[in-house]
Amino acid sequence: MAIVKTAPIHQGHHDWKRLPKEMKEDSFRSSSQMAKMVCVTNGTSFLGLWIVRQLLLRGYIVRLTAHNTGELQKVEEMEEFALYSANNKLSGVVVNVATDSTASLCEAFDGCYGVFHTSSFIDPHGLSGYTEHMVNLEVKGAEKTVEACSLTSSVRRCVFTSSLTACTWQRDGFSEDGDFVVDEKCWSDQHLCREKKLWLALSKTMSEKAAWRAAEESGGVNLVTVCPALLTGPAFSASCASSAVAYLKGAREMYEKNLLATVDVRRAAEAHVCVYEEMEIGGSGRYICFDKVITRPEDARDLEKKLNMGLGFSADEDSGDRDEYRSSQSHIGSHRIFNAKLRRIMDLSASARSCRHERD
Repeated sequence: MAIVKTAPIHQGHHDWKRLPKEMKEDSFRSSSQMAKMVCVTNGTSFLGLWIVRQLLLRGYIVRLTAHNTGELQKVEEMEEFALYSANNKLSGVVVNVATDSTASLCEAFDGCYGVFHTSSFIDPHGLSGYTEHMVNLEVKGAEKTVEACSLTSSVRRCVFTSSLTACTWQRDGFSEDGDFVVDEKCWSDQHLCREKKLWLALSKTMSEKAAWRAAEESGGVNLVTVCPALLTGPAFSASCASSAVAYLKGAREMYEKNLLATVDVRRAAEAHVCVYEEMEIGGSGRYICFDKVITRPEDARDLEKKLNMGLGFSADEDSGDRDEYRSSQSHIGSHRIFNAKLRRIMDLSASARSCRHERD
């Protein structure tokens, strides 16, 4: 895989923002290759790499960013990417969203039509891999990324990876029928997150809101956000142990409220690409992404074993106390997570691909 040094930032990027929308769109319609070139930040991460795979399979030209050349070399050594690299379909650039300047990000994004921002920060000195210190880094990284997108003349779309935890941690307010619905309109309560020291949930809530503010203020980039549940899938326990620990802080409470959800990383990656393509015909806003809600004790224990983490579920294996508690709470109200918005476009995308395969 080529490690590229992108072209210097051209003067006049700010002038681009003043052009009428129609002129921008016309200039890009003439270059289908430009529309097919995208950048994935932190593209060597568990989720980032699966998004790269999905994009390459759909014919995109992909530039991924990594924190250092060592991460890029690991991808370069993966046999599955050899042909894409040889055909200039895949390249990499070293840039750190947390520490590098906005100008560096502009260079990384230059020439790309879309950006998938998957970067997440881990504190190696924190017990859980995620501390209060990371909140400000996430927020600044979000603002910097969206600003760079707006200043880079080629970029028209940005898909921002948030988290389901940015939606679920709320002070209960059940409806008349006893349900508490979690959907794209829901935001986690920042004060509650601070009280419970849920730093990942707080970080994702604040950074996503910061991204929306930056996009609105810039007016130069079309933004959508994807809020995935806990990532699972191939080798997930080894690939994202630190982020899983941070996500699962408060796991018992999420489980009791039917809010402990997971999503296979392959489906999460596909969801990001589907959302990106939906933006072509008006896709907008937030998209909740999950494929399973953990409601049964045996499933909770299975998750605990797969993660090799002590979440306390195994201790209930020989006791009916937890199930009796859940049963006693059912009359008070239940939480439900909805992702109908994302499910619709993914179903349509699958149908469209099936039709194309039949024609071929």
